[in-house]
Amino acid sequence: MSSSPNSNQRIWFGFNSNVIALGLTSFFTDISTEMLIPVMPLFITATLGASVASLGVIEGIAECTASSLRLVAGRLSDRIGHRKPFLVAGYGLSGVCKTLMAFAGSWPVMLGFRFGDRVGKALRNPPRDAIIADSTPDADLGRAFGLHRAMDTTGAAIGPLVAWWLLGRWSSLGADGYRRIFLCSSLPAALALVVLITLVHAPRLAIVRRAPGAPGHAPLGSRFARFVSADLLFQLGNSSMAFLLLRAQHSGFSAGGVSLLYLAYNLCSAALSLPFGGLSDRFGRKPLLLAGYLLYALAYGVAAFAPTRAGATVAFLTLAVHSAIIEGQSRSIIADVVPRERRATAFGVYHGAVGAALLPASLVAGVLWERVGPQAPFALGSLLALAAAIALVVLLPAGERPVRHA
Repeated sequence: MSSSPNSNQRIWFGFNSNVIALGLTSFFTDISTEMLIPVMPLFITATLGASVASLGVIEGIAECTASSLRLVAGRLSDRIGHRKPFLVAGYGLSGVCKTLMAFAGSWPVMLGFRFGDRVGKALRNPPRDAIIADSTPDADLGRAFGLHRAMDTTGAAIGPLVAWWLLGRWSSLGADGYRRIFLCSSLPAALALVVLITLVHAPRLAIVRRAPGAPGHAPLGSRFARFVSADLLFQLGNSSMAFLLLRAQHSGFSAGGVSLLYLAYNLCSAALSLPFGGLSDRFGRKPLLLAGYLLYALAYGVAAFAPTRAGATVAFLTLAVHSAIIEGQSRSIIADVVPRERRATAFGVYHGAVGAALLPASLVAGVLWERVGPQAPFALGSLLALAAAIALVVLLPAGERPVRHA
């Protein structure tokens, strides 16, 4: 196996063509997905007549399913030695289900389509991350994941703006206006699929298949397990962004102001993702991961104890820097420390563990908000981020070298 990308791949703007094509795929997909974020709760409750509790059931089942299926998708991708079919199936399924939401007549039907959308995400994410890693020299993994994160987040910023513009044009249509937005989301979803099918060329099977005579399942390694253990401490305090948005509104921002604050968060995160990826290639993943945990602790500490507009602004902007660091570095360090032929499995295990932690994180945050006070979930998140920083230092001591992908 080689540590360099497939020689048949082209280089665009200093990156393997797969990396940029997958970035564009995620860019269009996130426009499609985030268009629906402001619309879906209103559609489910106001149009379909579901309760807020039903909304929680829909999101909880959908996200838990996605978390568990990521492990399955990753292991299957490594076992059969193919990545791209999982991406085509995953992006295609998500696009179809988001479009069909326009025709939902009840919240159980909506649950089915939302479930299918999340299944699609579960199928595609671990093999997608593996293709990015397989297509990139080890020394440039941070930049590659940083670029992907930047393009993904830019799409996440544009999607709500498109929804806001469409809602303004169709506000008089009521439920029909919401249904039209679901239909419109199919356009960027289709563009994502076209880019994926025509421009992404997975590395040769020799790169991802195990060598003859090698064990059927190369171990993921103790360093991977130690990193996931440290990160799970952080994820247990990483409650839904909805709580921070609600905290901002309680701090004095109007609904429009909260939307602009969320836009600033996404744009800042997108702008910083690539530079931080380059820094990690130069100075190492661990220092930036440590900084990411500490920035989260700071952002949530401010949210807990400075319930003002200025405090909310500082919390969001600090969290944007954290977000620019943490996701790209997490994926880069996984690609560093596991065997190449087991990367999709490792990404599936990691994403599954993170997803499993996020559900109790948000449930506990909601209980603390109601029974203790709005500051409580943020104080807990800050403390757990500090604990994760300590665990990272202890469990991943300085001087350990990444796996060499010979």
